Amino acid sequence: MPNVYKMPISRLTVDKLGVKLYDRVSAVIAELIANSYDADAREVFVRAPMGQSLATKAGGSLSDKGFTIEVEDDGAGMTPGEDGQMQQFFLVIGAERRIDSRRGSISPVYKRKVMGRKGVGKLAPFGICKVIEVISAGGEEITRQENGKEKRGFLTSHVILNYDKIIDENDKPDEAYQPDVGELDDTLGDKTGTKIILKNFNYRRVPDIETLSRQIAQRFGIQSENWKIVLQDNTKTSSDSDYSRTVGAFDVRRMPNTSISFRQDDGGQGQVVGPEDNPIDDLEAGFEHDGKFYPIRGWMAYSKEPYKDDLMAGVRIYCRGKIASQTSVFNKRAGFTGEHNVRSYMVGELFADWLDEDEDLIQTDRRDILWSDELGAAFEAWGQYIVSRLGNLSRDPMRKATLDLFLETGRVDERIQESFPNDSQRDIREQALKVVKMFGRAINRAEAEDAEVVGDLVDLSITLAPHVTLDEMMRDAAEQTQTPLAVLSSVLRTARIAELSSFGRIAEDRLRVIGRLETLKDEESTKEDSLQTLIEDAPWLINPEWAPVIANQSLKRLRKEFEKYYERETGQAISLSDFENPKKRPDFVLSSQEGIAQIIEIKRPGHTLKNDEMDRIVKYHDCMESFLKNPQNAEFQKVFRDFHITLVCDEIGLTDTQRAAYNGYIDKRKLTHISWQTFLLRTTTVHKDFLAEADRQRILISSRESR
Repeated sequence: MPNVYKMPISRLTVDKLGVKLYDRVSAVIAELIANSYDADAREVFVRAPMGQSLATKAGGSLSDKGFTIEVEDDGAGMTPGEDGQMQQFFLVIGAERRIDSRRGSISPVYKRKVMGRKGVGKLAPFGICKVIEVISAGGEEITRQENGKEKRGFLTSHVILNYDKIIDENDKPDEAYQPDVGELDDTLGDKTGTKIILKNFNYRRVPDIETLSRQIAQRFGIQSENWKIVLQDNTKTSSDSDYSRTVGAFDVRRMPNTSISFRQDDGGQGQVVGPEDNPIDDLEAGFEHDGKFYPIRGWMAYSKEPYKDDLMAGVRIYCRGKIASQTSVFNKRAGFTGEHNVRSYMVGELFADWLDEDEDLIQTDRRDILWSDELGAAFEAWGQYIVSRLGNLSRDPMRKATLDLFLETGRVDERIQESFPNDSQRDIREQALKVVKMFGRAINRAEAEDAEVVGDLVDLSITLAPHVTLDEMMRDAAEQTQTPLAVLSSVLRTARIAELSSFGRIAEDRLRVIGRLETLKDEESTKEDSLQTLIEDAPWLINPEWAPVIANQSLKRLRKEFEKYYERETGQAISLSDFENPKKRPDFVLSSQEGIAQIIEIKRPGHTLKNDEMDRIVKYHDCMESFLKNPQNAEFQKVFRDFHITLVCDEIGLTDTQRAAYNGYIDKRKLTHISWQTFLLRTTTVHKDFLAEADRQRILISSRESR
């Protein structure tokens, strides 16, 4: 006669302890793995469709994709029948194993402190699926007749829990839910162990195998030769490279010389040690509360790099090998010294097995600790003090590590040696290294990893080093009553190096701007007003001999007064003033170089100048000419003796009077027309030629010094 199993349960229990608490695949799998650990399993195999959605959603309806998730172990297993372990232990919800004399809080074979306490983790799968199939073989090995043959094995229990049926049958409050009995129930299995198969899924996604491996490793702080978790992708074959992964320790690379370790010996004595195993006498490996000492094992440190993801963020707190909480600063209020580094780099792994012994301080979903409890508050205060001490102890190693990273990222020694290779330039090399280290100590770790940020700072240091060295040499020379000729010669050589270094950096920076402009010119989204704004900031793009215009009152007034004059003469308003209003399109760039007012009209690459656009240039010309000749503007004539128009445009499509006006301006040298190709080629060539000449001069100086 087939076995009849009963599961007294209410809809509210399933909903609150399954569906509501466990909505992530990794959390559900972790609960099932914890059950395997408590059952003295040596190996657990998790088979799932890695990196795939378990169901699809379309038009508001859910469609299962036919996948399964299996968690199989080689643990003790459960016997069948009304008096068997499946009925007595698994199907009883909320039975606390640790106070059950038949099982206890220590596993029988490997003497493990069992993780389970509340007896509700078995409902976790209902957070992601509708069907849970349990096949488990346990008890003592027996011999009996099956199909006319004698067979040895372990009695197997096989039940199928269906969420929809539980909910439906719960409408009959006087009857317990009866799971379906599987075909393997009361048969003999070859070995002990349990396989749980999940089917009929909600709209959830399984992480990829690498991510799931890290998530599982983060949840279990267990390292033992008798414990192994293997993940397998059941949509692949064993020949695929990403078919299988063995879950290892959760790896967090620690920054050297920042670790604090909390140790407990067999006699219950605790000790706290810092870097290089130096004891820290003012810290304890635990804390006292209400006359009882609560020990803590583990470590806290700074990570070698900022958090990659939430899994490694902060301190992981384990109870009996299973994660109970993860905290960055033990709820410490903001504003403490070194807060940024602590929140970005502090990591740890602490073990506090007392968290759920006398009273349970762990939330049911195991996402945090009940810090509001008196014991929880005492633990929190201990942690906050450790955080403060760790911040102080790790400040110098953190700075050194950041500086070392900065020097490595920027290839500092190599770059400085390349820039100042001669023996006579040793002082400049030393000064460059000092300046570089000053910058390296002033930035944070994320910036020290950024090659672009570091490269700019190294370039600047190399530029500044000759100037700083020259300044010191000049001070030393001034303090001497008689300065030897050799010293003066050395000063002049250093001055020349400083000059070449400064102008070389300017040229390199300008070439980078030109490179960016070459990219922008080919982008359809680039607007003329953006190009005009760029020209105002960098007029040397038009003419390499033009220096950036330092904002002065005369140029500002010229812009404003000419705007007013132009509107009075033409009835049209124009905008020339600093392009401050993003909604108002600038008409042209009005700049100034060596007493000449420069009108710069720039068109998009490939543009052909039309007659109406030339008419506007003629208006600019005529109005500026009459403005500067007006006796009322005599003060401007002292500063701006003339004006000139520069037109950046690829093609000229003018006819009739507009063509005549254009040619007339060219003949009178009132207008210069350059194409985009000429515009970029000319200024690029000039700056490249300068860099080549600067390199030649450096070689000459080096060759003279090496003689």
